[in-house]
Amino acid sequence: MKKIEAIIRHIKLDDIKTKLNEVGVQGMTVLEVKGFGKQKGYTETWRGSKREVFLNPKLMLSIVVTDSMAPVVVETIRAVAKTGEIGDGKIFVSNIEEAVAIRTGNSGDDAL
Repeated sequence: MKKIEAIIRHIKLDDIKTKLNEVGVQGMTVLEVKGFGKQKGYTETWRGSKREVFLNPKLMLSIVVTDSMAPVVVETIRAVAKTGEIGDGKIFVSNIEEAVAIRTGNSGDDAL
């Protein structure tokens, strides 16, 4: 099994969710996160004073899939999330040793 974590723009969530459903992904966890990379930050003005914001708001998707589904999921996220501009995000793939469904007790791929 593989865990795919993707840092994406907020505006891309609905499109990504739709496409992942089409390729057979049955669930994901979505977290609101803040961070920076090449995009750095931005300057905002509030009540007449400027301040530097160096942590940009993003979403992190966490999806666990079978080994055979991982390349499809990664390519789907990459294709849909891409705008071509700095700040599109990153995708990380890692191995999962075990998964257990709490309700059924199923384990491994059956838990997904």
